[in-house]
Amino acid sequence: MIVLVSGGLEHTSAKDRYGRALACIAAALLIRALFGHALLIAPYLPALLAVLAACRFWGLGPSVMAALIGAVGSTLIPPAIDAVRLAIFLAVCAVAIWIIESFRRARADAEHHARLAADRLAQLEIESEHLAREERLSAQLRAIVESSEDAIVSKNLDGVIQSWNRGAETVFGYTPAEAVGQNIRILLASDRIHEESEILERIRTGARIKHFETVRLRKDGKPIHVSLTVSPIRGPGGAIIGVSNIARDITERKEFEEQLRQTQKLESLGVLAGGLAHDFNNLLTGIMGNASLAQTELDNPGQAGQRLAEVLQASERAALLIRQMLAYAGKGRFHLERLDLSRQVREIVPLVGASISKLVEVRLRLADRLPPVEADRSQIQQLVMNLVINAAEAIGDRPGAVTISTSRRATESENLIVLEVADTGAGMSAEIKARIFDPFFTTKFTGRGLGLSAVVGIIRSHQGSISVESELGKGAAFTVFLPAASGEVEAVKLPTDTELRGFGLVLVVDDEEFVRNMAKFTLVRYGYTVELACDGRDAVEKFNARPEEFAAVLLDLTMPNMNGEDALRSIRRIGPHIPVVLSSGFTESEALKRFVDLGLSGFLQKPYTATALARKMKQALQVPVAHLDKPAQA
Repeated sequence: MIVLVSGGLEHTSAKDRYGRALACIAAALLIRALFGHALLIAPYLPALLAVLAACRFWGLGPSVMAALIGAVGSTLIPPAIDAVRLAIFLAVCAVAIWIIESFRRARADAEHHARLAADRLAQLEIESEHLAREERLSAQLRAIVESSEDAIVSKNLDGVIQSWNRGAETVFGYTPAEAVGQNIRILLASDRIHEESEILERIRTGARIKHFETVRLRKDGKPIHVSLTVSPIRGPGGAIIGVSNIARDITERKEFEEQLRQTQKLESLGVLAGGLAHDFNNLLTGIMGNASLAQTELDNPGQAGQRLAEVLQASERAALLIRQMLAYAGKGRFHLERLDLSRQVREIVPLVGASISKLVEVRLRLADRLPPVEADRSQIQQLVMNLVINAAEAIGDRPGAVTISTSRRATESENLIVLEVADTGAGMSAEIKARIFDPFFTTKFTGRGLGLSAVVGIIRSHQGSISVESELGKGAAFTVFLPAASGEVEAVKLPTDTELRGFGLVLVVDDEEFVRNMAKFTLVRYGYTVELACDGRDAVEKFNARPEEFAAVLLDLTMPNMNGEDALRSIRRIGPHIPVVLSSGFTESEALKRFVDLGLSGFLQKPYTATALARKMKQALQVPVAHLDKPAQA
C-alpha cells in the first residue's frame, strides 16, 4: 500500500491537495497494473482505497478527481473490467465519498461550534468578572454616598429629585420618601429661584458651573449656608441626562467668620479711633492755642501773624490727615492727568528733604522718557512722600540711604510703570511685614502709621499694585506698579494771582457762618461781590428775587431746611445756565452721585484754601455748564 500523508485541509493549498490526490490514484493504478492478475476478484480495490484516502485527507474535489481518473484508468489496464463492476466502483466511491465528507463536515462543524462555545465561555467569564467588579465598585460608591455627611442629590433636567442620601436628610431635614419626586425648588427661598433656572439652563447647554456658596432652606424653613458643587450626569452615549448636586453645610463656618469680622472691625475701629483722636487732639491743640494767642496779640501784628501762620499749618496737617484716610478707603478726590512719574519724583524730593534726617541720603535712579501714568497729581505726590518718609524713618538716627527708582516693565498683556523705594534700614520680620499696611499699625510711636495705609488706598484707586521685600538687617524695598497710559505728558501752568481775579455777583450758600465769611472775604479780595445765604431755602429765595444779577453760585451740599441737591434743582428751574460750584466735605465721587444731569461747573472739596476757591470760581465762569454723567473717579 501507499503511504498517505495529510497536512489538514485548512493548512494545505488547493494545488497541493489535488497533487497529492493525483499521486495517490496514480500509485493505485500502478499497483493495479503490476498485480492485476492477483486482483481478479477485486480489481478496483487499489483505486477505491486511493479515492477513500483522497476524500479523507484532501477533501471532496480531490476525491472526485481520483474516482474519475481511477474509473478511466481501470478500464485501460488489463485485465479490463466490465461495465457492471465499473458502475459498482463508481457507486461505492460516491457513497464512500458522501459518507466521509459528511463525517468530515460534521466533525468540522462540531469543532467550530466547540471553539465558538469556548470563546463565548471565556467572554462570559470576562464579562462576569467585569460585572462583579462593577457591582463591587457600585456597592462601594453607594456606601460612600450614603455615609457622606454632605448632601448628595441627583435630579433630572427639569429639576425633579431622583436620589437623596442620608447626608441630604441630615442637612435639609427631608427624608428620601419626602424628597424624591419633588422639585429641587423646595430647598430654595423665593429670592433664589433664579439660581436653579440658571443652573439647569447652563447644564443643558453643556456649560461648566463653578463651585459656589449660596443659601438654601431646611424643611423647617431655616436658611442655611451651603457650599454647592453642580455637575452634569451623562448617560452611556455621553448625552446629559441629569444633574448632581453636592451641598455642604457651612453655616457654622459662616457664623464664625462673621463673628471674626465683627471682632476685627471693632479692633480696627478702636485702633483707628485712637490714632485719629491722638492726631486731631494734637492738631486742635495747636490751632486753639495759637488762635487764642493771636487774639491776645492783636496789638502786635508780627506776633499775631506768626500765630496765625501756625494755625494755617496745623489746619493743613489736619486736611492732610483726612485725605490720607480717604486715600486708604480708596475714596480720595481725583483729578486725572497724564503725568511723568520721574518728573513727579524730582519735584517732591526737595520737599521731603526737610522732613527726614540729615543723615539719610536720597539717591535717584530715574528713567527718562517714561510713558505717562494717568493719575491724580496730589495723590501721586502723597504716595511718593509717604514711601520716602517711611523709608527714612526705618533708617532712624544713623547714616543710611533711600534709593528711589523708576522704570518701565512691559509684558504681553500690560505695560507698567514701576516706582521702587528702597532703604538701608533695619528691615522687618515676617510678622511685622504682614501688618504694615494696617491703619495706625506702627513700630514707632502712638499716632503714627497711617502713611502706608494711605499708600495702599492710592495705589488701589489707580488700578495699581504694590509688593514689599524685606529681611531683618537687610532693609526694605517697596515696589509700586502703575498701568501706563497712552498719549503725552500734560504740561501744567499755574495761574498767577492776577489771572485768578474776576468780577460779578456770587451767591455763597453754606450753613456754617465762619465758612460763609471766609468765602466772602476771599472772593471780595479777588474782585467779586458776594451775597450770603444760610441754607438752601434762603438761597432759592434770594436767587429768585434777582436771578439776572448773579454771575455764579457757590453751593454747600449738606444744609438744614433745604439741602444742596433740592436747592440746585430749584435754582436750575429759575436760571438753567447759571454756573454752580458744589462744595462739600464729602469726596467728589460721593457728592456728585446725587447731582447726575443737574449741571455743575465744578466741585470744591472742603477744607480749601483761598487760592483754590478763587481758581475754581474763575474756571466755573470760563466754561459752559456741564452735565456730569459720572463722577471723575479712578
